Amino acid sequence: MTTAFHQGAALHYRIEGAADAPVLVLSNSLGTDLQMWAPQMDSLLTRFRVLRYDTRGHGGSSLPGSAEPFGFAELGRDVLAIMDHAGIGRAHFCGLSMGGMTGIWLAAHHPERFDRFVLANTAALIGPASGWDTRIQTVRAQGMAAIVDAVLARWFSAGWLAANAARIAPVRQMLLDATPAGYTANCAAVRDADLRPLLPRIASQVLVIAGTHDLATTPAQGREVADGVAGARYVELDGAHLSNWEQPQAFADAVCGFLAG
Repeated sequence: MTTAFHQGAALHYRIEGAADAPVLVLSNSLGTDLQMWAPQMDSLLTRFRVLRYDTRGHGGSSLPGSAEPFGFAELGRDVLAIMDHAGIGRAHFCGLSMGGMTGIWLAAHHPERFDRFVLANTAALIGPASGWDTRIQTVRAQGMAAIVDAVLARWFSAGWLAANAARIAPVRQMLLDATPAGYTANCAAVRDADLRPLLPRIASQVLVIAGTHDLATTPAQGREVADGVAGARYVELDGAHLSNWEQPQAFADAVCGFLAG
C-alpha cells in the first residue's frame, strides 16, 4: 500500500502483479474503495500488473484540505498523479460508475497516458440533480446508514440481492465505512458533471459494459456512451449496477478479452 499526494489529497493505492506485465488501472464506484475489485483480481493478475486506488474521499484517500468543490478534472488528474508516483508512463484503464466517468475525462484529455479504456456501468450524465441533492442532504443529516439499503437495491438485481447476503456483505460494509464528507463531495462531482461533449473527442479504443438490470446507469445510457465514441464496443451483462460483483467471471472475461486485443 502506497500513498501519492495531489492538490492536498492523500491518495492511497496498491499495485500488484508481475513487473513486466502491462499495467491496468482500476477506478472504484461512488461509496466503495479499491476492494470493490476483489472478484476480478485473480483473473486480472494472471495478465496484468494491477494498480487499484481509492478515489479521493474514499477508503484510505483523503479529501483536499480546502472545502472547495471538485469535479472530474481533479479526479482524473489524481489518477495521473498516482501513475507518476508509481513510475507508470502508460496503462490500460477500467472504471465503474463514477470510475467510468473519470475514464471518460482521461480518454478525452490524456490519451497519451493510456492504451485501452473499459467504461463499466457508467454514463456521461447521471441525473437528475435533485436526486443527488436529496441524497447529499440525507447523508449529511443521518449518515451513510440511512441510504445503504436503498443503494444496494439499485446496485443489485432483486433476486440476486435476496439470495446473496453473504457475498454482498463486503459491499455493504464499504458503504457503511464511507465518510459522509467524502461521499457527499463526490456525489456533488457526479451531480455537476455533463461529460457528453467529451465523447466525440475520444479516439482511444473503448469497451462499454452495461448491466441489463442496472437502474443507476441504464443500458440506454451505456449505449449512449458507446454510440458517442467512434468505434467503441458495447457488452451487456445479465446483472445490475455492480456487474463485476453480480457477474464476476463474465465481467473479468469481457475486460481481459478486450484488453488483450
